[in-house]
Amino acid sequence: MNNYTFEQMTVGLTESFSVTVTEEMHNRFTELSSDRNPMHMDADYAKQRGFNDRIVYGMLSASFFSALAGMYLPGEHCLLLECSSSFHKPVYIGDTLTITGKVSEVTEATRTARIKAVITNQKGEKVVKGKITVGFTE
Repeated sequence: MNNYTFEQMTVGLTESFSVTVTEEMHNRFTELSSDRNPMHMDADYAKQRGFNDRIVYGMLSASFFSALAGMYLPGEHCLLLECSSSFHKPVYIGDTLTITGKVSEVTEATRTARIKAVITNQKGEKVVKGKITVGFTE
């Protein structure tokens, strides 16, 4: 876990990590969210609609923005204030995602930082974009 303080946050500071989406993650998200849309549950249904297989929940992919802020940028001193996501390509079970955040703005008056975030798959394709605002607990 990183522990950047507000004073250490500078525009351009970048952190990233990777994770492979597993069947277990997908199943646990199904249980947590109660979302049983057939696009996520039935491979044949998803394939009939032009996808390679059933698709991973967009919000499961976007949930890695929480880990980005809480563990990497800034990490320990983070208070997640706002997060928005836009979804660009489907994610499938077995995909390896790289989650990258880059500080785009630091505001002294509110002691907040804005982070532009992007998630790419193992092919380097952008699958999710995000904007995160964090405050600091220190």
